[in-house]
Amino acid sequence: MRCDYGGKSRNGIYITERDGMAVVKMDSGYNIGVPPGVCTFIERPSPGAVKPYEVAQNSSLPTLSIVSTGGTIASRIDYRTGSVTSQFNASDILVAIPELAEIANYRTIPLATILSENMTPAIWQDLARAVCKEIQGGSQGIIVTHGTDTLAYSAAALSFMVDTPVPVVFVGSQRSADRPSSDNAMNAVCAAAAATSDLGEIAVVMHASTNDDRCTIHRGTRVRKMHTSRRDAFRSMGIAPLGHVEYPSRTVTLAPEAVRRGKHKLALHEKLEPHCALIQFYPGMSPEILKGFEGYRGLVISGTGLGHTSTVLLPELRRLTDAGTMVVMTSQCMNGRVCDRVYDTGRDLLGAGVIEGGDMLPEAALVKLMWVLGNEKNNKKAQILMQTDLKGECNRRSAHGL
Repeated sequence: MRCDYGGKSRNGIYITERDGMAVVKMDSGYNIGVPPGVCTFIERPSPGAVKPYEVAQNSSLPTLSIVSTGGTIASRIDYRTGSVTSQFNASDILVAIPELAEIANYRTIPLATILSENMTPAIWQDLARAVCKEIQGGSQGIIVTHGTDTLAYSAAALSFMVDTPVPVVFVGSQRSADRPSSDNAMNAVCAAAAATSDLGEIAVVMHASTNDDRCTIHRGTRVRKMHTSRRDAFRSMGIAPLGHVEYPSRTVTLAPEAVRRGKHKLALHEKLEPHCALIQFYPGMSPEILKGFEGYRGLVISGTGLGHTSTVLLPELRRLTDAGTMVVMTSQCMNGRVCDRVYDTGRDLLGAGVIEGGDMLPEAALVKLMWVLGNEKNNKKAQILMQTDLKGECNRRSAHGL
């Protein structure tokens, strides 16, 4: 379409009408809002099905599997609302990012088409099964495309559910493909490079900085999204990154601590206990809130400092633990570990049956608790497992400056 506005004539694509203004996407990739009356329709894009198109594959290259769950990295414009919606499948990603075909031969599995706030433990189980099936089928590495908002939860969940001999790399995009500053292509290419490397664990690959020159490889149980929209939002917490992927050379460098390809035999442990929850303590928090978790198998608390709540919560916490709910204490602090033996409050929490979560990230502690309670019915053994490092989620010591 063409719009004549502000003394200039501009060509663009009409997306939708919102708040009395026509939303038009310019050739630059950015959207503008103009009065509908200044617009002349030349052609309006159809939101219908896109013609299928197959990417030429090179069978001599390593075989990777792309398991798509949706998210911004697999999205397009919704012409109904003018916003981004998760609609691409894994094959569409290959069409959109031709450079991927230079790295590997791909199998594509469209597992889900959701924005990541709609992720569930049941989809984690489907994902774990799909990943194992692809590895059994000869895939030499797995790429999981995922929305960034809950990516850290899913990466941690898969870390406990799948023992993998090959790289399983989660990747997302902070900015959609229709934006000039999109990070989707570079992140996907770096993820493919990591998936063909000597890595042998579940990891997250995202932009290392605001520049387009490097991606960071993060351990699946030690990563967190630290910014709402920056392309370098993801950070390894409490440990150094597992490595980096240089771009455009696609050179992968792994840290000595990274698990290497082939170290573990493939195994699936898909059981999860869904009746677990994560809550954050805040000053003035009412004990009544804890009553909402009666009957839950597990509860993770993100406490203050060394792992504290107010003393007014102690009776309800004791009632929960006496009734069989496992309560795990983590910290709201970005770094450091829980130690409930320093102050009276901490000792009282231990006396109420709360167990320390070490330096586990709250989100990792939640999915670990789901996994532990789904696989171990003995409460004492389950408590020991929660305080045992299984997938790099617990550090024995907190590193200086991390």
